[in-house]
Amino acid sequence: MDNTSGVGVLDKAASVLNALEAGPATLAQLVATTGLARPTVHRLAVALEHHRMVERDMQGRFVLGRRLNELAAAAGEDVLLVSAAPVLAALRDHSGESAQLFRRQGDQRVCVAAAERPMGLRDSIPVGAVLSMHAGSAAQVLLAWEEPDRLHRGLIDAKFSATMLAGVRRHGWAQSVSERESGAASVSGPVRGPNGRVVAAVSISGPVDRVTRQPGRLHAAAVVAAANRLTEILKRAEETRQAAAQAA
Repeated sequence: MDNTSGVGVLDKAASVLNALEAGPATLAQLVATTGLARPTVHRLAVALEHHRMVERDMQGRFVLGRRLNELAAAAGEDVLLVSAAPVLAALRDHSGESAQLFRRQGDQRVCVAAAERPMGLRDSIPVGAVLSMHAGSAAQVLLAWEEPDRLHRGLIDAKFSATMLAGVRRHGWAQSVSERESGAASVSGPVRGPNGRVVAAVSISGPVDRVTRQPGRLHAAAVVAAANRLTEILKRAEETRQAAAQAA
């Protein structure tokens, strides 16, 4: 099938964005993946960066930019974000703790939705907060099922180990205590896209003296159930899309 539109510069820019879907990439890696000339890739990547469709991570590699999330949300096509609010609210009400949804962007993770605890002590993480991929249960979940090379790169300077991530894959959830912030604890579970790939992490967070030093014992089942609800919503949305495309 011909994937060209006839507008050369747009096709080349799209090939750069498509290459970044697999994760952070250096200029040399983009050249190898797209098959385009190095000066062309550099020019396109810098232009896309100007429009915030591409950003740089802490190692200077190119990653997909936040503008793409903003456009998807504005178009009403981001099924995950649209569906997250009631699921997170139910999780908050059940657990009594603040609930969040995180997505990975390069070497960072972004809180894209949240349901705050209405009263008492809170571990507030506002929507739009950018946190490290080196600490926290959500970071563990977003990294644990990555391809081996990306997983190993992600472990550099991380506060968790490969053994801990093996446990995350085995149990299906992660917990952290004073890993990201002293006195804070969290539990996270994976949200998967229709292809089975982990696309986000559902979390609850709160002070250690309330959620204890083993927060998974209290909250893992509820967190995983919420993550599974969002996974099922994404699956149904994709099935609906495919059925509509076949009927067209």
